[in-house]
Amino acid sequence: MELTLAHWLYLAGTLIIILTMLFRQNVVVPALVMVLFVAWAFTGSFLDGVQAIFNANLTAATQLFNIFLIIAVMTTLLKSIQSIGADEQMIKPFQKVIRNGPLAFWVLVIVTYFLSLFFWPAPAVPLIGALMIPVAIKAGLPPIGAAIAISLAGHGMALSSDFILKVAPELTASSSPTISSGDVGELTLILSLVAGIVSITIAYFMIRKHIKQPSQQNLTEWEESGDDDLNIRVKDTEVKKGKYSPIFAVIVPVIFLIIVAYVVIATFSDFIPAIEDGAGSSLVGGTALILIIIMSLFRNYKSTLQDVSKHIVSGFVFAFKVMGLVIPVAAFFFIGSGQLAASILGTDPNTTPSFLFDLVQASQAYIPDNNFFTALGVLLLGMVSGLDGSGFSALPLIGSLSEALGATTGMDATTLASIGQVGAIWVGGGTLVAWSPIIAIAGFAKISVIDLVRKSFIPVVIGLIVTTVFAVLLF
Repeated sequence: MELTLAHWLYLAGTLIIILTMLFRQNVVVPALVMVLFVAWAFTGSFLDGVQAIFNANLTAATQLFNIFLIIAVMTTLLKSIQSIGADEQMIKPFQKVIRNGPLAFWVLVIVTYFLSLFFWPAPAVPLIGALMIPVAIKAGLPPIGAAIAISLAGHGMALSSDFILKVAPELTASSSPTISSGDVGELTLILSLVAGIVSITIAYFMIRKHIKQPSQQNLTEWEESGDDDLNIRVKDTEVKKGKYSPIFAVIVPVIFLIIVAYVVIATFSDFIPAIEDGAGSSLVGGTALILIIIMSLFRNYKSTLQDVSKHIVSGFVFAFKVMGLVIPVAAFFFIGSGQLAASILGTDPNTTPSFLFDLVQASQAYIPDNNFFTALGVLLLGMVSGLDGSGFSALPLIGSLSEALGATTGMDATTLASIGQVGAIWVGGGTLVAWSPIIAIAGFAKISVIDLVRKSFIPVVIGLIVTTVFAVLLF
């Protein structure tokens, strides 16, 4: 497809937003303005451009609401646990393992990686965020360190190979008869580990100087940080410790461990029915809401109706206060997706272009005929395609481009496809995209998602480049 003015404006908007983030400035205004310009250029109507600003934000809010909801629900659960005084007792077993900041970082990496391999990071993050981030912070790990460990291990290293569920390798191979999903799965497992080891190690040394000595004060300061809406610790609710507090301190983590075991067994055996794709988060969220009601009943059954409502409202306020600014940024990048652009622009889905994918395809012709530059080009195309906040949507395109480039350069198409898959999911799945599911990680750590992306940028980029060189030399 021929590139239009709207395509070039979309490219300019992408570069402006990335540069604005790198210069530590807020990206909301550039995102909103560029939505107007792209829609205006494509439709030829200024009025349609104005309407597209609202439609794009509405679409982004709809697409991201499941993440907002799980943050709100798990925050509500934390407040309920605190209201019965079970929070300190619940984390005591973890404290025996996580005794200091460095150990906390690597325990988070290992636990997140293995949980995310079995049922993806989205349902794993709420469990880790609710149960382990407070322990890690008390051990001396800064909130940004906890968030980076979970983000890079889950949404980067584990998701980019998707070795267990194999959705990503099958998508990558789906558009090419010469590429095997099994081969892609095996190779991406190796490449994802290389990228993960390099990037996580670099990230650790970047945050190491901020690690503190273990102290209860670390946890207290973190819980009370920010304004009242961002304060996780319950101040306006009386904490009632009773004989049921130790029971719930055991029941809550045990129930979530049972959920993990259920998902793993359902995935790899026929003993119990398998859950549908994406149902893990629903199972976690629904269970959390039931626990919230039960804990409130045992705390004070007379005020259950008021207490549960108050905790849920405060959970939603927390989620939207922390993550609300992500919606306008996501709105701009969603306008580049062929599936969403038509509803945003109010045009025919069959004739509405996918600005992002069109730009990726057009750039193929400018990749030099050299093995290293070809591999680097595929990596870059994968990373750019991940800017839609998914990382998965462009994998068939990566597979077909890898087959074409492999035929012209003599490189192994499977190697190229694996490089592209790792790049797309590390960025869009995502560790470098603020409008991806890492919103939840930032929410649980009580940090800005933009800060999380900015701190992850250097480690991730270096890790992906090293991985590409590794793949070219060895495969």
